[in-house]
Amino acid sequence: MPVITFTHHKGGTGKTTSCLNSGGFLNKKGKRVLIIDCDPQANATTGLGHDPQETEKNMYDVFMSGTEGFDPVDIKDIIVSTESGIDLCPSSLDLAGAEPYLYEREDRLFVLKEAIKPIIRRYSYILVDTPPSMGQFVLNGIVAADHVIVTLDNGMFARTGLDALLTIFSDIAEITGTPVSADLAVITRGRMIQEEMTPGEEISRGFRRLLGLKKEETTSREQFEEIVTFCEKSFPQVFSVPYDIRIHEAQKQGLPLSQYAPESKAAVVYEQISAAIEKWN
Repeated sequence: MPVITFTHHKGGTGKTTSCLNSGGFLNKKGKRVLIIDCDPQANATTGLGHDPQETEKNMYDVFMSGTEGFDPVDIKDIIVSTESGIDLCPSSLDLAGAEPYLYEREDRLFVLKEAIKPIIRRYSYILVDTPPSMGQFVLNGIVAADHVIVTLDNGMFARTGLDALLTIFSDIAEITGTPVSADLAVITRGRMIQEEMTPGEEISRGFRRLLGLKKEETTSREQFEEIVTFCEKSFPQVFSVPYDIRIHEAQKQGLPLSQYAPESKAAVVYEQISAAIEKWN
């Protein structure tokens, strides 16, 4: 069954959001979905309504399994069910402590790939959320993947970040002898496009300024279209997710958009992304 990794070494590109909501719509279609949280920030864990501190074992234990002085832990033993119906391999801040140990292991790039082998046929899809870094958890996620989804924001540095990520793909291919490429790009509009702001959003921003709160950043239509054009030349498929406050509301409730607000603007696109993922099966 396909293992799909969401990645970008830059923060704020919507990796976790895209992972959770793509998984949500796959689950809604009756697919059995597992999300593996490989980010010490544990945003995918909390985004599915699970407290990282409540789990006795998590991905830290899986990555440390096999290291001298640590007990072996199978990934199947850390899987928890969530209200959404999606299964979860949770993370916690402890995971950050595993990375130094991985550098001492010859098989460090293949820890995740080997860990999921015993459970891979249990699921229709296994989705891997990775941290915003160039470290071992990102590399493990890419090596374990059958397909890679790159997420980008619509800021001015999106293209620069993509160049660096493609270099990482090249380096992994050289080390492993296996070609690595991204099958799909998701551009998440963390910034509103100025020309698309509704009167209600304009009023909301005005109140935020009066209250001294940080205003939402915006980007121009021209800048956004430049990013889309660049991505269409670099990836087989490109999806653009509109700015949608329901995304944040859903994450606070520990639910994907497929359950919290399936008719919202962003949900419509994530349903399309899930349909594209289904074709990989």
